[in-house]
Amino acid sequence: MAPKKTLSNWLNNRYLLIIRNEENFADKHSVAFTYARVVLIGVSLFLLLMTGALFLSRTLLAQWFDPLFEQMEVNRQIIELATAVDSLELEVARKDVFINNIKAIVHGEDSIEGGTPREEMSLTGEQKLQEANREDLTYKAAVVDSQFRMEYEQLDQTAVSSIRSGNDQMPELFFITPLNGIVSSPFDNRLGHYGVDVVAKTNEPVKSVADGTVIFASWTMDSGYVIYIQHRNNLISVYKHNSALLKKVGNFVNAGEIVSIIGNSGELSNGPHLHFELWYNGNPVNPEDFVSF
Repeated sequence: MAPKKTLSNWLNNRYLLIIRNEENFADKHSVAFTYARVVLIGVSLFLLLMTGALFLSRTLLAQWFDPLFEQMEVNRQIIELATAVDSLELEVARKDVFINNIKAIVHGEDSIEGGTPREEMSLTGEQKLQEANREDLTYKAAVVDSQFRMEYEQLDQTAVSSIRSGNDQMPELFFITPLNGIVSSPFDNRLGHYGVDVVAKTNEPVKSVADGTVIFASWTMDSGYVIYIQHRNNLISVYKHNSALLKKVGNFVNAGEIVSIIGNSGELSNGPHLHFELWYNGNPVNPEDFVSF
């Protein structure tokens, strides 16, 4: 009895394909094969054809026969263009804020704080904390300025009148003119105006009247951007309503060195000018007695 053939035997049986000449039956070519090899080659060719057909259907054939392909391409380009336009709008808004700040500084006005509405909405918690800290520092600076004035107002007026005589006489010092301009409002301690207001051209630099060290440089509610400079012999010069400060606390400045830019900052300012004060031994003196504007 012949053994029963299995699928494995059927696939692995070796066969020989012979190609002969029809006229003389001469062997031309022969190929050895098994059904397993034929199945493997067939499956490989099928997968290759399917892959090629899928690739063509998504690329070349889609462009030729799919009516939605062109619309999909147009939609994709529209989305890319919309994204690019949105980015350009945001960049233009940022540049507008920057240009407006420059214009404000050029005209002696306060710079425009903040950015575009989208940027304000996207502030992180850390940025909000930094903003709160900045506002707290601004409030503290205003308190320092107010306390400075309060201490003077509590002084006896006789002490003010005596600083030009006796041992309290102000030492002979050579002062640099902080700003060349016109004095629009003179010194008058009876009215609480402890300095002089000097009007000059927009964006004029403000100079230190003598060598000294910056002891205060910040923004206050009343006087805007303010800078105090401590000089020798217990003398302090004060520069208020600036549009920008160029020095920081602790910086040493030489006589004639630019420390700020004339401006119109603060609630007590009604136009671009410099409010300049001189304080000797804690008392205000008339700057026009020592400085020629």
